[in-house]
Amino acid sequence: MRSYKNTYAALLISTFVIGQLAGGLAPGTVQAAASTTNAAAAAAAKVKPVQMGAGVTATVENVNIWTQTGGNILAYTLNYANAGSASANLLHYFSRVVTPGGSVIPGTPVTADALKKKVGARASLRVTYYVNIGQTKSLQGVKIAMHVWDPKAKGYLRQAGTFALPANYSNTVASGKALDTAMNDIPVTAAAESLQIFKYGGKVYAKAGLSLTNKGSKVLSDPGYTAYLVSASGTVFELALGSTEAGYKIQPQEKKSIYYLAEIPAYLNTANMKLQFTQMDETLKLELPGASFRLPAATSPNLVVGNGAVKKIMLDGNAIETKLGNASVYADKASAAWSFQLELKNTGNKAVTLPAYELAVKSAKGTAFPVSAKALNGITLRPLEVKVIPLTAQVPLEVEQNTLQLQMIEAVGQAGEQASGSTGAAGAETAAAKLTFPIAYFTIPYTLRADIQKGQEYRTTTPYGAFSYSLQSIQRYPWKDDDIVVAKVNLTNTQNVTLSLPELKGALKMDNLDVTSSTELLMDKESAELAPGKTAEIYILAKIPYAESFDALNISMYTTANEEKLPFLALSTSSAFNDIPAIERGGSYTVAGKGKNAKVQESRTTVYSGNGNYKIVYTELLVSNEEKRQSSLARLQAYYKTTGGQFYEAEPAQSASPAAPGGKQLVTFWAKIPKTVATADISLYLGPGIIGSRLSAAGEEATGFINVASLQLAPQSVTPAQDLSGISLYPYVLTVLSSDGKITEGNDTISIVLNYNLMQDRTYDTEALSHKLIVKITDPFGQSQEKSLTLGTDLTEGDNNTYSTAISRSLYKQLGGGTYKITLYDEFQGERIELGHQSYSLSYEALPVTQKEKE
Repeated sequence: MRSYKNTYAALLISTFVIGQLAGGLAPGTVQAAASTTNAAAAAAAKVKPVQMGAGVTATVENVNIWTQTGGNILAYTLNYANAGSASANLLHYFSRVVTPGGSVIPGTPVTADALKKKVGARASLRVTYYVNIGQTKSLQGVKIAMHVWDPKAKGYLRQAGTFALPANYSNTVASGKALDTAMNDIPVTAAAESLQIFKYGGKVYAKAGLSLTNKGSKVLSDPGYTAYLVSASGTVFELALGSTEAGYKIQPQEKKSIYYLAEIPAYLNTANMKLQFTQMDETLKLELPGASFRLPAATSPNLVVGNGAVKKIMLDGNAIETKLGNASVYADKASAAWSFQLELKNTGNKAVTLPAYELAVKSAKGTAFPVSAKALNGITLRPLEVKVIPLTAQVPLEVEQNTLQLQMIEAVGQAGEQASGSTGAAGAETAAAKLTFPIAYFTIPYTLRADIQKGQEYRTTTPYGAFSYSLQSIQRYPWKDDDIVVAKVNLTNTQNVTLSLPELKGALKMDNLDVTSSTELLMDKESAELAPGKTAEIYILAKIPYAESFDALNISMYTTANEEKLPFLALSTSSAFNDIPAIERGGSYTVAGKGKNAKVQESRTTVYSGNGNYKIVYTELLVSNEEKRQSSLARLQAYYKTTGGQFYEAEPAQSASPAAPGGKQLVTFWAKIPKTVATADISLYLGPGIIGSRLSAAGEEATGFINVASLQLAPQSVTPAQDLSGISLYPYVLTVLSSDGKITEGNDTISIVLNYNLMQDRTYDTEALSHKLIVKITDPFGQSQEKSLTLGTDLTEGDNNTYSTAISRSLYKQLGGGTYKITLYDEFQGERIELGHQSYSLSYEALPVTQKEKE
């Protein structure tokens, strides 16, 4: 008995050694059972089972061959059925492949089946084997001999029978037929679905489709098979899995189409091509043959999508409807500036993430002009979700514009590299590092961008929702050395849900003048969440040379993502500028803005005539807070405009303190203008300042202003008062009650005392004003001296206060009395206005006689 065991062990070792010498180590199964709808399976079914022992039979399934440079690999599956009541030991059963040339090669289990040792009672078990059959390329004449361990037989092996493959045996599933098989131990039904041929960029591409239905109860994941396209002449091309299919998953009972891609020669005959699958056995470093499918006749689909038509793209089993719309173009220097929108709708029942696409505008002659696809690639569409992707392109004007197409190209990565040491498919042409594969050619309708008219309402759909919009006004007015051009656009939510606006930026172009770098966009932050029917007011402004003229204005709004500009809304207009609204004398200007509403009225305007070539125009405005809460009022900016059309920048002074509800602030403006310029009908171009995308606050340096109106001013001349009672120098009122001037006999100094009341008007909040009170004292000789006083400091607030000063001259020693005059001036920026004057008696005090004698 011991000798039997030793002999059996020696037989096993010799079998494995022969198998290893034949080119194998250990394998991985590709598939199991074949459907009777498969011609190969039908032929195999005619091969009678072999009786291996009491109640144990073996049948052959799925005999496949794969041509490789290190020797062709034949794989076959044996189905052992045990009808007995005890388990059967597979170590007693051996199979050997007999080639037409007479070579006998022991079969070795692939790695995945190497540990299958027994067949349970009343059970069946499939084991896949492989052999290296050298240069044999056909299955015709191949036999599989079955042997059983028998210590009484010669060589200890008894031949139980032979599987002789019929002459009509084919290992390829016929076109239109299905294969019932297993992937990852999950039952599936597989069938070749389509073969499409595309031409792009001077190359030819093949796209093979395979239908898979998961018949199991678990999710089927991509098993990692390698796919090849095999021509009728035997030329082999490695296929790349479509980018949307990579790592695919198929739910139980779900049917999904999987697509494979390859570049092929233009001269290749595409008749009778087949789709061949293999699987890498990593332990063996060997590519094992799997199922193959005869592909249907090749077709060349028409990828051109008509104007407004819908193109369906299948992604992960979901149909994505795509449509190009809202195309328009305008001339921009030497280019045609195109804008259009790609609308995508997921009509399926699960979320889909788009792969990486390449977009370009293609001319009739085939020249492609790139279009950024960053906003498209990688986005996720929920079931029934619609997304709109705005796109732009620049096409040279010499290109014919009415025959353009938007081409959508899918970039497919290379199929996985074969593992080191793999023999690989003999003569197989591997996929390129990157396959650029056409998906669709959308016809771009030639539509000139509409000339938008002010006040009319238009509709648009954006990635952020559907809106109506209207151009409300276009203004032009001075700013520093330039002019500001500002367009006001109203944007209204036309949907029944609240829409979220992105952080918008603006760009303006006037004819061929691009001022994007100086363009600013202003919109209330609260408008970023726009309720149904609500409107956002948007201001887009830019600075241009004041002498620049233009006919057409192009307005663009966009947002940014990953440093990419994403268009939001673009419009063009040749409408004329709006006249600056005029406000009559005594009227009020309204500041509009959430939390910034205020009313502005002129308090007074005064002209400081000056002694040189210039005079100063000075204006005080009363600004009333119209909010119901304390508010920091918008910083006002202004320019004086003369009847001659000249503009002078006005310097502002405005309190930074918040104003109470209904509270008022005094805001001042002034400018120095030539003395020869008439000021009787001067007006003030007035508006709230902005910084970037918001209204500026007091104390901030504005970069522009908006909503400008012309406030007609009423300059007032100041008539000097004939006394010093109730002298107004805002915010103070000064009343000189009396003045005592005294000189002592023989002295050269006149001492003067002012008795006064000083009251401060706190009705209005104001910035510290740069006014000075100049006190001019004219002595009895008509000569004057001046004192510059600061109200509230040199002269203190309150009643019955005194201020003492003195003036000295040698002439005063001769005085014996007389009068002196006090004149008060308002001095501002070095220029003066007389407020009032009054003369007072100078008292003379003689020295006592004794004092005179001493002198």
